[in-house]
Amino acid sequence: MRDRVIFLVDMQSFYASVEKADNPKLKDKPVIVSGDPERRSGVVLAACPLAKKWGVENATRLWEAQQKCPDAVIVRPRMQRYIDVSLQITEIFNRFTDLVEPYSIDEQFLDVTGSQRLFGTPREIAQKLRTAVMNETGINARVGMGPNKVLAKISCDNFAKKNKDGIFELNHSNMKEKMWPLAVGKMFGVGSRMNHHFLRMGIRTIGHLANFPLELLKKKWGINGQVLWQIANGIDDSPVTVKTHDQQKAIGHQMTLPRDYGTLEEIKVVLLELCTEVARRARFKGYMGSTVSMGVRGTSFDFPTGFHRQIKLMSPTNFDLDIYHAAEKLLLTHWDRQPIRSLGVTLSQLQSSENVQLNLFDYHLNKEELNRALDMVYSKYGKTAIVRASSLLAAGQAFHRAKKIGGHYK
Repeated sequence: MRDRVIFLVDMQSFYASVEKADNPKLKDKPVIVSGDPERRSGVVLAACPLAKKWGVENATRLWEAQQKCPDAVIVRPRMQRYIDVSLQITEIFNRFTDLVEPYSIDEQFLDVTGSQRLFGTPREIAQKLRTAVMNETGINARVGMGPNKVLAKISCDNFAKKNKDGIFELNHSNMKEKMWPLAVGKMFGVGSRMNHHFLRMGIRTIGHLANFPLELLKKKWGINGQVLWQIANGIDDSPVTVKTHDQQKAIGHQMTLPRDYGTLEEIKVVLLELCTEVARRARFKGYMGSTVSMGVRGTSFDFPTGFHRQIKLMSPTNFDLDIYHAAEKLLLTHWDRQPIRSLGVTLSQLQSSENVQLNLFDYHLNKEELNRALDMVYSKYGKTAIVRASSLLAAGQAFHRAKKIGGHYK
């Protein structure tokens, strides 16, 4: 049986690359894509290689990036354009294989195992992919290759991005030499908190984790401990599938506020708007949810405050006021009454909205009729065709959010 050949293809500085491809005048200039600093969303979303040479990194505050690179050209994000280009790149990949799995807006997994007779060796396919993407979009793609998804991902993140040709293969024959010496924090699936735990246990490299007693990891972290041990040993049987995102686990919205919100009345205005949007999206996708999560972040970056809590509902819902009352309860219980700079709401434990257990005390049919009427108006006239009166107050953000996709301008 032929070994699988999996690619993880990443677009270099995707947002910034799109801007430079669309505007040739920016070709030789350092470009930073960032939110609107006047509305406190001034965080670096992408920096081109020229800006990164000055030490600019993603997720840093814009004013810090401008101090490091005073000559940088600041561009406001255009999310709809980035989505369109991402879909265009997916169409390019579909010419080489029908097994294309978007991992994020700028990363996609490909299974090219069955494409080799048509397009050549894995390296030849990778080169053809990169050439096609560059010629048609002007974006530099990097390809990590491996026998499975985790090795392809680690290959891309740690080696392909640093190679001149943008291609690297990581497999079981070179894994111990190339991957095991890497810091454990560079392994796919290891976040900052888990990295801290590993360092305290003396696990400093991926090789250390691969050779750590599996039973001890399982005893401490259960199935997650075993999964991380398997990744460190290059074990992953998960397929590349086009249906990965068909079943969502949660639907949520988070927002950075244009100023500090310090009163309960102000926060509740935005909270209701977020709950309305979460409910609308859940209905659009055909889901109801049984758990509501709510979180806020305080105003200080240096001394983070806030909370993130969840509550189980009596019955699944996709009605905005049901979600709002649950989130409001969490806010009243856990908020420390200090000003906040961001908040978010998530509906999880999703299930199909087609089958509902009726509750004599829930008035579900009345809610469903109201939702149907609202959604008809939303679909025909837009999300701001009907808003609650509270959204007309100074604290309201509904009209501003309607201009954005994923929290950024379209």
